[in-house]
Amino acid sequence: MTLGPLMLDVAGTELTDDDRHRLAHPLVGGVILFSRNYRDPAQLAALTADIHALKSAPLLIGVDHEGGRVQRFREGFTRLPPMRSFGEIWNEHPPRARELARETGFVLASELRAHGIDFSFAPVLDLDYGASSVIGDRAFHADPHAVFQLGQAVMLGMRDAGMAACGKHFPGHGFVVADSHVAIPVDQRTLADMAIADLVPFRLMIEAGLAAVMPAHVIYPQVDDRPAGFSKVWLQKLLRHQLGFDGAIFSDDLCMEGAAVAGGMVERVAASLDAGCDMALVCNRPDLADEVLANLKVDWPAPARARLARMHGHPHPPTLVQLRESARYVNALHHLAGLGQDSADLNLQVDPTDYCGRA
Repeated sequence: MTLGPLMLDVAGTELTDDDRHRLAHPLVGGVILFSRNYRDPAQLAALTADIHALKSAPLLIGVDHEGGRVQRFREGFTRLPPMRSFGEIWNEHPPRARELARETGFVLASELRAHGIDFSFAPVLDLDYGASSVIGDRAFHADPHAVFQLGQAVMLGMRDAGMAACGKHFPGHGFVVADSHVAIPVDQRTLADMAIADLVPFRLMIEAGLAAVMPAHVIYPQVDDRPAGFSKVWLQKLLRHQLGFDGAIFSDDLCMEGAAVAGGMVERVAASLDAGCDMALVCNRPDLADEVLANLKVDWPAPARARLARMHGHPHPPTLVQLRESARYVNALHHLAGLGQDSADLNLQVDPTDYCGRA
């Protein structure tokens, strides 16, 4: 049995009969977890074990767990700073910023792996233009080379813990003001403008071995009239062929308003897969997920299945007890102590979780 091309969510802290029936469908290959799916560490470990046991080829389990205001699991997990914190340190001491970013990536990934999570949709590689409220302090910096250096450090820390990274939101969401959760953002810049700015971190991260990418629900009309996640120009011509990316491509949540240009949910999923996404996300709308499962007809190529298989976390992660006895983990926590706590605490009020859309 192989993974299917859909990533769905589940209702609560334990699998319901409806969840089990839905996830057993051959079109389903992954599960995304939200804050509502977390009560405590033991519950989360039990939930992920149940999900992985549903199929002989275990479903992928992903989560938006970046730090700052986008951290789905809080109590019992290390409070991670927003990524802008590392950009601020970079301005004064780049080597220190890289070191702290790598340690953060390790803590982020090792804690998730200890609870059965395969990967996080992180890091954010958008540039901080100071315009986008939905990106904001999730971005490292305005300088594309700083974004690459810090994003690579987080990716390496995640890799140290046995987790693949997923860079988002290709080819760049930071320039537009509109929030693609509730609108259809349009970025009027030319490809040449983007090539010397927003595309730089993605290009360099791909060269450094980035495992996965998530495209933006943004239209760049100077390049294509479709949002990037539905665009063969962006995903196949530019990402696959010109940038040489051979990793997995995950759509952003197709329930978001920015995806509405593609039609109904079945049409959105079909369009995203046809454009070049390997896995399509349908979040927080089980009724629409059921509609897709009942009606989607897709010829899903073997290379897509192989790329997704590489997103599984390394086998046999340490338990939480073993992790807390690890010198690397303890030292990383020591380095991160107090970093960005004020920002993270403020952001507790702005965690965009359980609605029809993702961060």
